[in-house]
Amino acid sequence: MKNPKTVLITGASSGIGHAVALAYAARGVTLLLMGRDAVRLERTASDCRTRGADVETAVLPVTDRDGMEKQIAAWDDKTPVDLVIANAGISGGSSAGAGFYEIMDINVTGTLNTVLPLVPRMQARGRGQIAFVSSLAGWRGMPNAPAYSVSKVAVRAMGEALRPRLKKDNIGVCVIFPGFVKTPLTDANDFSMPFLMTAEESAARIKNGLAKNKARICFPWPMMLMARLIAALPLWLGDHILSRAPQKK
Repeated sequence: MKNPKTVLITGASSGIGHAVALAYAARGVTLLLMGRDAVRLERTASDCRTRGADVETAVLPVTDRDGMEKQIAAWDDKTPVDLVIANAGISGGSSAGAGFYEIMDINVTGTLNTVLPLVPRMQARGRGQIAFVSSLAGWRGMPNAPAYSVSKVAVRAMGEALRPRLKKDNIGVCVIFPGFVKTPLTDANDFSMPFLMTAEESAARIKNGLAKNKARICFPWPMMLMARLIAALPLWLGDHILSRAPQKK
């Protein structure tokens, strides 16, 4: 969608969410921003208002299904949402322990709680666009970050399943596959991150891709090629390569 008038973004308090909000901020645009950190979220809102956008915020965990449904319905009743970017998510280490559940709850269930309340509303209007933020780690299971990888594989599948299903309703569905982006999420990594991009560069790629309604928005391209190649390799060879990848704490 080229010029959405109302954009809902989760995870807008920092990182990619913050940068994407700024990319869309302009006069005549209403931004509906969600995040867990009230101070940082208000900073994002203030930056966007400076650029002329009307901004409303909600400090709400995406795992709160009832709260999300009520807030999204209230916003959509007032200002119908043209574009929703399900961006909220967390990363995690190489452990397959209890943290697995938290990552899946936020990254997968949180995405469902963001998108599903809007699908029937967009269908009734006969227009809209949905953006799922997956990851280049979502092309196959990654042993160095199993929970994060599994969650992003699920988000990818969710978006790719809905795209042809909602096309007849004039609803665009795009899946976003970022590589390493400099954000508070990646600042915790103590290993080399090839082709590291800024959040602002990523936001520009995302906005451009959504304007063209691309099925997949992947960046940077060298990392995309590597991810696609590893996913296409025989499992034994992919396992051999990935077993030597740096481990997240």
